[in-house]
Amino acid sequence: MSTLPDSPSAPGSPDAPDHKLKRSLGLWQLTLLGVSTQIGSGWLFAVLSSASVAGPAAILSWILGAGLFIVVSLTWIELGTMFPRSGGIVRYPALSHGAFAGWITGWGYWIGTVCLPAIEAQAVLTYLGGRFPHLGLVKVEQGTTILAWPNGILCGIGILAIFFALNLFGVKLLAKVNTYVTIWKLVVPCLTFILLFFAFNSSNLTVGGGFLPTGAGGIVHALAIGGIAFGYLGSRQVLDYGGEARNPKRDIPLAIVLSILIPMVVYIGLQIGFLGALDWSDAGISVGDWAGLRTSDWASAPLFQALGAAGFGAFATVLLVDAAISPAGNGWVTLGSAARASFAFGIDKYAPKSLAKVNRYGIPWVSLVVAIVVSALFMLPFPSWYQLVSVVSVCLVLSYLMGSAIAPVLRKTAPHADRTWRLPAMGFWAPAGYAAGLFIVYAAGFASLAQLLVIAFAGVSIYGAYTSVNHGWVRRPAGWSISAVFLVAWIYISSRGGWFMNTTEVQRAGSWSFPVYFAAMTAALLAFVLALRVVSTPAGRRHLDAGVWLIATLLATLLVSYYGEFGPLDEPPLADSWDLLVVIALALVSYAWAVRSGFHTEQLDAVLADSEFAVEAAAPTRTPAHRATPVAAVHEQEVNS
Repeated sequence: MSTLPDSPSAPGSPDAPDHKLKRSLGLWQLTLLGVSTQIGSGWLFAVLSSASVAGPAAILSWILGAGLFIVVSLTWIELGTMFPRSGGIVRYPALSHGAFAGWITGWGYWIGTVCLPAIEAQAVLTYLGGRFPHLGLVKVEQGTTILAWPNGILCGIGILAIFFALNLFGVKLLAKVNTYVTIWKLVVPCLTFILLFFAFNSSNLTVGGGFLPTGAGGIVHALAIGGIAFGYLGSRQVLDYGGEARNPKRDIPLAIVLSILIPMVVYIGLQIGFLGALDWSDAGISVGDWAGLRTSDWASAPLFQALGAAGFGAFATVLLVDAAISPAGNGWVTLGSAARASFAFGIDKYAPKSLAKVNRYGIPWVSLVVAIVVSALFMLPFPSWYQLVSVVSVCLVLSYLMGSAIAPVLRKTAPHADRTWRLPAMGFWAPAGYAAGLFIVYAAGFASLAQLLVIAFAGVSIYGAYTSVNHGWVRRPAGWSISAVFLVAWIYISSRGGWFMNTTEVQRAGSWSFPVYFAAMTAALLAFVLALRVVSTPAGRRHLDAGVWLIATLLATLLVSYYGEFGPLDEPPLADSWDLLVVIALALVSYAWAVRSGFHTEQLDAVLADSEFAVEAAAPTRTPAHRATPVAAVHEQEVNS
C-alpha cells in the first residue's frame, strides 16, 4: 500500500477519503516538513524565553528536551508505520481506547495545532513591530509585548490568509515551497550563532547565581514555558502528513528522528551564542537579572538586538527578513496539520463528515477553512507569543502522551498488523515515553495546565451532543441535554476558578480557592460521565469507560501541579524534587490503567480491513483467507483470553 499513489479502499470503508489524498512526499520532504515547523518562531524567541527561566542552564534544557521527545516519539514511529494516516495523531487513540479518549486527546491536539498559525503570524509581526514601532503593530501591556488593535491583529489575519492560499492548491506545491524556505531557515540560524560567537563573553555563563541560577527546577520549567517543548513539537508533522507519503513505512521513522536531531543542533548553537553575546546594558536590565529578560528592551527581537549589539548590524537586517520567513514557513505547514486533524474528525465521525471533503488538489478544503477561522479567533484572547506558547505546548504534548498507551494495546489487539519498524523492549520504552510526556505536561506549570484542562474538558460536551449521538450510542435529546447542562456548569466553574483566559500567572481576585475549584471541576466531570453512561448503549458505555483514566490522570496532574514546585504557592508542600517523584509514580500508575483500559475497537477492525484491501489491490495473488487473518486472529485471541 505504501508505494501506491492512489490506493483504493474497501467499499464503504470509513477510511476511503484517505485514498483521495496525493501520495507525493518523499523522505527529504517529510523531514523538512518536521524541521520547518521547529525552526519557526521558536528560534527567534525561545533562546531569550528559556534563558529568562533557567539562565545559562537553558543549554541543558535543550538537550533534555530533545532526549525526552525522542523517547516519547519511539512508540509513534511504530504506529506511524503500521497505519500511515493523515491526521494520524488524532485518529490513533480511537483504535485502541475508543471514541471518548480519542475525542479528548484529538480535541486538545486540534486546539493546539490550530493555534500554531496564529503564533507564527504573531511572531512575524512582533519582530517587525519592535523594529518599526511607527507601524503600530505592537504595544506593551503589563510588561509583555502584544499585538495592537487594529493594525497588528488585522495584519495577522492577513498573514493567515496567505497561509491558507499556499495550502489550498495541493501538498506537492506546499512541500516544494517549504523545501526552499527550510533550507533558508537552516542557513540563517547557523550563520547567526556563528557570528554571535565572535562577541562571546564567558562571564555571562556564571553571573546572576552561576550556571544554575534557578536550580534543576529551572531546567525542567524552561521545557514548556521557555518555549523549548514548543521548539521540538514539529516531529508530529511527519505523522500528520503520513497519509501523503510515497513510502511511509520506510520514511516515517527516519523523518521523525531527523526532525528532532537537526533542530537540536541548531538550537543549542543559538542558545550558547545568545548567552555569550548578551549585553545587559543594551537590554536595559541589570547584570544577572535573568528573569528581567522577558520585559527587557530585547524581548520583541532578541537575536536581532544581540547581533546589533555585537556589531553585526548588516546581518541583523538579514535576520529581520528571516523573522518574517521562518515563522511563516512554520505557519503554513501547521495550518495544513490543523486541517488534517479536523479531516480526521470527519472520517472518524467525531464531527460532521463534510470536514473530510477533499478538493481536486487532494486537500481537505472544508477543514482548511475551519482551521483558518478558528486560528484567527485565537489572536484576540492571546495576542502575545509569550502568552500562547506554553498553553499550545501542553495541548500538543498531551496528544504525544497517548502513543505510549496505544502501542502496547495494539500489540495485543492487532498482533498480525504489518509493523515495518517494531519497537524493541516495549515494556520499558512505552512506560518511559509515557512518563516523559507527562513530565513535560507537568513542567508547563499550574497556570498553563489549568488553561489546558478548561479547553480539553469543554470539548467533552461536543462528544456528548454529537459524537455519541452520531454513533447511535445516545439518543439526541438526552445527549444534547446532558451536554448543555455540563457546558453551562463548566463555563461557570472556569470563570470562578480565576485562571482561564488570564494573561498573568496570578489568580484573579475574588475567585474560588483551589480546593473549591478542583472539587467543582471533578464533580462536574464525574456527573457528566455518569449521566451519559446511564443513557448510553452497552457499546457507548464501553467507550466511556475506556477513557476515564485520561480524565483522572489530568485532574491528578493538576492537583500535584498546584502543590508542587511549578505551582502558585510561595512555599509548596511538594518542593525539593518530591513533586517530580510524585509525577513519575502517577505516570506509572496511569500508564498501567491506560493499557488495561484498551480494547479491540470497531475502528480498528475498519482500519485493518481497509489496509488489507489496499495490500491485496497491490498484490492480487493474495487470497481472501490471508486478508481475513489479522482480524480473525485477534477475535480468536480475545475469546481464548
